[in-house]
Amino acid sequence: MVEAEKMVRENRLRSLERERMYTIFAPLDVNEPLPRELLIEARRHRTVGRRELAGFLWLPALVVVSLVAQWIQLNAPVTLASMALLLVGLVVFVRSGGRKEGSSPLK
Repeated sequence: MVEAEKMVRENRLRSLERERMYTIFAPLDVNEPLPRELLIEARRHRTVGRRELAGFLWLPALVVVSLVAQWIQLNAPVTLASMALLLVGLVVFVRSGGRKEGSSPLK
Protein backbone atom coordinates (compact mmCIF):
# COMPACT_ATOMS: atom_id res chain seq x y z
CA MET A 1 0.00 0.00 0.00
CA VAL A 2 2.79 2.41 0.95
CA GLU A 3 4.81 1.43 -2.12
CA ALA A 4 1.80 2.06 -4.37
CA GLU A 5 1.40 5.58 -2.94
CA LYS A 6 5.10 6.22 -3.43
CA MET A 7 4.89 5.13 -7.09
CA VAL A 8 1.87 7.36 -7.67
CA ARG A 9 3.73 10.35 -6.18
CA GLU A 10 6.80 9.64 -8.33
CA ASN A 11 4.61 9.41 -11.45
CA ARG A 12 3.05 12.77 -10.62
CA LEU A 13 6.47 14.33 -10.14
CA ARG A 14 7.73 12.85 -13.40
CA SER A 15 4.84 14.43 -15.27
CA LEU A 16 6.17 17.81 -14.17
CA GLU A 17 9.70 17.31 -15.46
CA ARG A 18 11.12 20.40 -17.09
CA GLU A 19 11.90 18.83 -20.49
CA ARG A 20 8.38 17.48 -20.82
CA MET A 21 6.86 20.80 -19.74
CA TYR A 22 8.86 22.60 -22.45
CA THR A 23 7.35 20.31 -25.08
CA ILE A 24 3.86 21.26 -23.88
CA PHE A 25 4.36 24.94 -23.01
CA ALA A 26 6.90 27.36 -24.43
CA PRO A 27 9.08 28.99 -21.76
CA LEU A 28 8.16 32.55 -20.84
CA ASP A 29 10.31 35.41 -22.02
CA VAL A 30 12.17 36.86 -19.04
CA ASN A 31 12.10 40.40 -20.44
CA GLU A 32 8.34 40.41 -21.10
CA PRO A 33 6.31 40.40 -17.85
CA LEU A 34 2.64 39.59 -17.99
CA PRO A 35 0.19 42.53 -17.97
CA ARG A 36 -1.62 41.28 -14.86
CA GLU A 37 1.70 41.20 -13.03
CA LEU A 38 2.29 44.82 -13.96
CA LEU A 39 -1.13 45.83 -12.66
CA ILE A 40 -0.66 43.96 -9.40
CA GLU A 41 2.77 45.52 -8.95
CA ALA A 42 1.40 49.01 -9.60
CA ARG A 43 -1.42 48.55 -7.10
CA ARG A 44 1.03 47.28 -4.50
CA HIS A 45 3.13 50.46 -4.65
CA ARG A 46 0.31 52.99 -4.95
CA THR A 47 0.26 55.72 -2.33
CA VAL A 48 -2.75 56.75 -0.29
CA GLY A 49 -4.26 59.96 -1.59
CA ARG A 50 -6.87 62.39 -0.30
CA ARG A 51 -9.76 60.32 -1.60
CA GLU A 52 -8.63 57.19 0.23
CA LEU A 53 -7.91 59.17 3.40
CA ALA A 54 -11.39 60.70 3.36
CA GLY A 55 -12.82 57.22 2.79
CA PHE A 56 -10.99 55.91 5.85
CA LEU A 57 -12.00 58.85 8.04
CA TRP A 58 -15.68 59.39 7.22
CA LEU A 59 -17.14 56.69 9.44
CA PRO A 60 -15.06 57.41 12.57
CA ALA A 61 -15.73 61.14 12.12
CA LEU A 62 -19.46 60.48 11.78
CA VAL A 63 -19.41 58.42 14.99
CA VAL A 64 -17.52 61.17 16.82
CA VAL A 65 -20.01 63.81 15.65
CA SER A 66 -22.98 61.72 16.75
CA LEU A 67 -21.41 60.92 20.15
CA VAL A 68 -20.55 64.57 20.82
CA ALA A 69 -24.05 65.62 19.76
CA GLN A 70 -25.55 63.07 22.12
CA TRP A 71 -23.20 64.08 24.95
CA ILE A 72 -24.08 67.76 24.75
CA GLN A 73 -27.72 66.87 23.99
CA LEU A 74 -28.17 68.57 20.64
CA ASN A 75 -31.50 68.22 18.91
CA ALA A 76 -31.86 66.15 15.73
CA PRO A 77 -31.83 68.96 13.12
CA VAL A 78 -28.60 70.42 14.50
CA THR A 79 -27.02 66.95 14.62
CA LEU A 80 -28.03 66.23 11.02
CA ALA A 81 -26.74 69.64 9.93
CA SER A 82 -23.38 68.95 11.58
CA MET A 83 -23.21 65.56 9.85
CA ALA A 84 -24.01 67.20 6.52
CA LEU A 85 -21.31 69.80 7.20
CA LEU A 86 -18.86 66.98 7.88
CA LEU A 87 -19.77 65.33 4.58
CA VAL A 88 -19.38 68.60 2.68
CA GLY A 89 -16.05 69.20 4.39
CA LEU A 90 -14.75 65.77 3.36
CA VAL A 91 -15.91 66.30 -0.23
CA VAL A 92 -14.17 69.68 -0.35
CA PHE A 93 -11.04 68.06 1.12
CA VAL A 94 -11.04 65.44 -1.64
CA ARG A 95 -11.73 67.92 -4.44
CA SER A 96 -9.18 70.52 -3.30
CA GLY A 97 -6.16 68.25 -3.69
CA GLY A 98 -7.15 66.41 -6.82
CA ARG A 99 -4.76 64.47 -9.02
CA LYS A 100 -3.12 66.16 -11.94
CA GLU A 101 -5.02 66.03 -15.18
CA GLY A 102 -4.20 62.93 -17.17
CA SER A 103 -2.29 61.19 -14.38
CA SER A 104 -3.25 57.68 -13.48
CA PRO A 105 -2.81 56.09 -10.06
CA LEU A 106 -1.56 52.93 -11.79
CA LYS A 107 1.47 54.53 -13.46
